[in-house]
Amino acid sequence: MDRETVTQEIIGHIIGDKYYKINHKSGLTIYVYPKTGFKSTYALFGAKYGSVNTTFKNERGEEITVPDGIAHYLEHKLFESEDGDAFAKYARTGASANAYTSFDKTCYLFSCADNFEESLKILLEFVQNPYFTEETVQKEQGIIGQEIRMYDDDPNWRVMFNLLGAMYHNHPVKIDIAGTVESIAEITPQKLYDCYYGFYNLHNMALTVVGGKAQPDTIIAMADKYLKDAPLKTMTSTFPDEPATVVTDYVEQKFPVTVPLFHLGFKENVRKERLTNKEMAESEILLSAIASGSSTLYKTLEEQELINNTFEYEHFEGPCYSSVFFGGESRNPKKVAEIIRNYIDNLRITGISEEDFAIAKRAVYGADIFAFNRNESIAGILMECEFSGRGLFDYLECVKKATLDDVNQRLRTQLDSRYSSLSVILPL
Repeated sequence: MDRETVTQEIIGHIIGDKYYKINHKSGLTIYVYPKTGFKSTYALFGAKYGSVNTTFKNERGEEITVPDGIAHYLEHKLFESEDGDAFAKYARTGASANAYTSFDKTCYLFSCADNFEESLKILLEFVQNPYFTEETVQKEQGIIGQEIRMYDDDPNWRVMFNLLGAMYHNHPVKIDIAGTVESIAEITPQKLYDCYYGFYNLHNMALTVVGGKAQPDTIIAMADKYLKDAPLKTMTSTFPDEPATVVTDYVEQKFPVTVPLFHLGFKENVRKERLTNKEMAESEILLSAIASGSSTLYKTLEEQELINNTFEYEHFEGPCYSSVFFGGESRNPKKVAEIIRNYIDNLRITGISEEDFAIAKRAVYGADIFAFNRNESIAGILMECEFSGRGLFDYLECVKKATLDDVNQRLRTQLDSRYSSLSVILPL
């Protein structure tokens, strides 16, 4: 049965912008976000397929496990084709192109001021045309092996993945996105094709275009011409049961650094695929109230000279996992962790004050509004919304409507020092 292209206009009353959600007849979901007055345009073509999707069931119900790092490997190889390298083609249009693999998605992108349609044609064509041979796959093993070793020597990378290993017993989020030298040695052209045709199905992908050249009619015409009709496939990722507990509350490693690094993580017991817009908004306000530069905790740590301007915090969330990280440089990481844990333990009893909540809510709301001034931010958020089942403007509404009781309840659900781990990088 032939499908039809359906376009929906979505208006954001808070910021006065609008975008178009296009369910294209090929099976691809397309988001077009015009930005009047912007000279540049940014396009992002992504698959809901990342490093954590290593075990899945195919259409026959068979469970398949692939080598760690294969999603990242596939991203590298997709730029190559029988008729040349995609980067060389972008060089002729003047577009700046790149790609990335995260825990839960793989995205290919370009940004341009001119020759938009030519650049979009390149993007749509090379992502839909895989080309893998024994020779090229083996060649890439050496290149990615060097990349893995480079990250193994990066203290900022290791402090994070050491933390994930300390927190997660079974979930593949603890595995390095690029895999290991041993795991990528198991990758073959056939395994790459299996993952590609399983996950790079247009029904499992999205295209977001943001900027001055982002016009629905143009994008639909390009999609009609260059997208291949995709049969609906079901590829279901499976994740092992993950205990609420952490593996260990402390892990350390030594590197040639001048000041110790730390990452303190609080693990949330998640029993569903993704958090809601409401939960994400409450978490953002919560963390701003606890650890932003104007917070009591930050001032306490700063006054005791336990942190510097590298201190940061993050809500780390994806398929069946959710954690909060605090990190940075400190000459006494254990003391920092003790103060943060005690502060949060007390806060779980007393609750966040009305004043701190009001300041944090305004700060978060302002930062979220400001993100709409950058093409790449909008494109990335739209992609995340599509793959997580959340709405772009709905999220702003959740921030606007969040209450103090909501955020205090989120505090008690999300931050429990019994399920926290400290990762430290110490000087040699």
